[in-house]
Amino acid sequence: MPLPPSIHVVTHPLVQHKLTKMRDKQTSSANFRRLLREIGLLLGYDATRDLPLGTTRIETPIEGMEAPLLDGKKLVIVPILRAGLGLAEGVLDLVPLARMGHVGLYRDPRTLQAVEYYFKIPGDISDRDVIVCDPMLATAHSAIAAVDRLKETGARRIKMICILAAEPGARAFAEVHPDVPVFTAAVDAKLNDHGYIVPGLGDAGDRLFGTK
Repeated sequence: MPLPPSIHVVTHPLVQHKLTKMRDKQTSSANFRRLLREIGLLLGYDATRDLPLGTTRIETPIEGMEAPLLDGKKLVIVPILRAGLGLAEGVLDLVPLARMGHVGLYRDPRTLQAVEYYFKIPGDISDRDVIVCDPMLATAHSAIAAVDRLKETGARRIKMICILAAEPGARAFAEVHPDVPVFTAAVDAKLNDHGYIVPGLGDAGDRLFGTK
């Protein structure tokens, strides 16, 4: 069965190469952190291809011209803490003037449901394009909860980037939020009994920060 139309798998060779390096259990935390930032930039590039453009008058060294420029208020990048921070850094490299919001969620180990412990975003979120960052879309409980909260506060133009999704989680997210495009490097087939993506790459937060 094909994936929902809101799920976009980015097949660029550089994205696929970096994902393979991240999957490898021999990759150090330092290299994992660097790769996550790099893949965040590449996924962010794909996710921002439809940002609105206006024009402005400039002078080149040769003559004046009307040139394209991003239109409207600045982008808001919203990492889901904690692993989303590493992915968001790559998007910030791409759009350094973007604003930041933060959503703190943890997964209850018994129910696998998302529990919120922190939420802070710009006040005028309804006027801005939003990119939610979370490396893993596993059960999708955290991503669904984060987007629910963003919509409650007025966000209307939301996208999500993740480096890896599980097919059940991708389908669950698309069912609840079909209007939110998801950009990912791959969709793995399943989850294990602990809610980890299989074959996956392990716990992205632990590998990013060197914890267990």
